[in-house]
Amino acid sequence: MKRKLLFIYNPRSGRGMIRYKLSEIIDIFTKAGFEVIVHPTQEALDAGRTVMEYADSIDLVVASGGDGTLDEVVDGLMKVRPQLPIGYIPTGSTNDFGASLGISTDPLRAAEDIAEGKIFPCDVGSFNYKSFVYIAAFGLFTDVAYQTDQTLKNTLGYGAYLIEAGKRIFKVPNYHLKVTADDRTLDHDFVYGMITNSRSVGGMRNLPGENVDLSDGLFEVRLVYPPGNPIELSEVIGTLLNPKQNSPLVETFKTHALHIESDEDVAWTLDGEYGGTYHVVDITNQKQALHILLHQDNFPG
Repeated sequence: MKRKLLFIYNPRSGRGMIRYKLSEIIDIFTKAGFEVIVHPTQEALDAGRTVMEYADSIDLVVASGGDGTLDEVVDGLMKVRPQLPIGYIPTGSTNDFGASLGISTDPLRAAEDIAEGKIFPCDVGSFNYKSFVYIAAFGLFTDVAYQTDQTLKNTLGYGAYLIEAGKRIFKVPNYHLKVTADDRTLDHDFVYGMITNSRSVGGMRNLPGENVDLSDGLFEVRLVYPPGNPIELSEVIGTLLNPKQNSPLVETFKTHALHIESDEDVAWTLDGEYGGTYHVVDITNQKQALHILLHQDNFPG
């Protein structure tokens, strides 16, 4: 009996270019011995619902789209069958998670690597009642990384973020948070925070910090105190983008879990998508819970 593969793809991701490769991708999986079930997503959250519907009757799920599509598939998978292997064909505009794992942005090469791949056990984040793949974030820079023009980022790097963030420095809200992580408690105002398991955020490889291991059970955490002027803002951005640079305005540490309480509703972004507003947040690293298929040469060292 043939193994069954559920192929979930976002037809709108990456300007819809996946449609030109769809037949060849299905052919690659068919030649690898799979009976392929194809599902184009229809609306928000459809990917998660679909994987939950099929999870018990398939041997592999492959997601194609941006990080948001992958987030939905992984969240659904973690709810019903976390041990099910997953493949990822990144076709979004940023593809932070794929870049962190060395997954090819050529859809055919990515499909071949899945068909020939081995399971890499990767950490997954738990955020209250849902899962996230590589980042939970709030505050000033939450959307800067995603709204800054990619061409500008490629050309100016740090300067592109400075330009975008500088537009809103005097409008940014401060959030009074009590952050508890292991034996550390921070009770202060913050303008930004990110909890990551990635080597890239918003297309910039240095943002999560140094020595990132995607399967060590630890998050990289960066919390930013309010900068008082443009010079301090520049210092903050420089520290975020350059792991060798330090600033008293940026707290950086690793942890397996955080408990965060706020005085008011705080809006969160999960894997680049709106994640809701919360007063209390519990974030836990589910060590090596995601079984993702990678070409063996791409296994993170």
